[in-house]
Amino acid sequence: MARKKTGNDARDPSPLPADDAHLSPSSSSAALSQQTKPAPIPLILAPEGNAGRDAVKVNNASANEMKIACDDAVKRFLAQPGAFNTIHMHTDVRLLLGWGAVIVAALTGLYGWKMEFEKAKPVVTAGVVLYMILSSAQTLYAYFIEQNIVFEGKRKTLQRRKYAQIETERITLSSKTLPSTPSTPPKYEVSVSYVHSTNGGKLLLGRARERAEMPYTAFFDAAGTMDQDRFDAWLHELVGRAMGSGAGDAKTQ
Repeated sequence: MARKKTGNDARDPSPLPADDAHLSPSSSSAALSQQTKPAPIPLILAPEGNAGRDAVKVNNASANEMKIACDDAVKRFLAQPGAFNTIHMHTDVRLLLGWGAVIVAALTGLYGWKMEFEKAKPVVTAGVVLYMILSSAQTLYAYFIEQNIVFEGKRKTLQRRKYAQIETERITLSSKTLPSTPSTPPKYEVSVSYVHSTNGGKLLLGRARERAEMPYTAFFDAAGTMDQDRFDAWLHELVGRAMGSGAGDAKTQ
């Protein structure tokens, strides 16, 4: 026979699971913060140091050449295995506009060559106008939208808590050269923007901005050879600082 339920049975709640019963609010927040902390970017250095890499040598009298070499090193570092997947949107847009302008110019020239001048004039005029529009759009896009962006990437990770969810990290690095002064050499400046979110960007887990600068002479010797290990270590510290400060409290966007 079924046992008759007593008053004490009705009043006593079911016991909490052992893990939850001993989890205080502060430790719960700490656990969540620990779970949402992004995975660090690996610092991969050749075992033989710079001797184990292909040498990068530039004209160290040209700040532009040194900047290009540093920009290439940024792309290599952040696109390495275990880091970020490169977003090619800006490159794709510029290529689309550039190739569109080239195709319009070729078709316009071909049409003007095959047709009589007076008959071809309206089409050629329209082609020239369209070519100028596409070329101008490419230039304006690079200047106002892409600006100084060197690398833009993202990575997604599957996190398992009460239920599985996908977290997305997005990072953008911009660079520029700070001109030399009578007392200082030209410097390489890098700005980092980092965003950590989940639920398709609806829940913001962290956001950070960092900036650092270093004289080109710190990365290039008198012969113009780049110290790639030193540059990677400097960049690794900067990106790690941004990712660390970007792993904050969750906020709904």
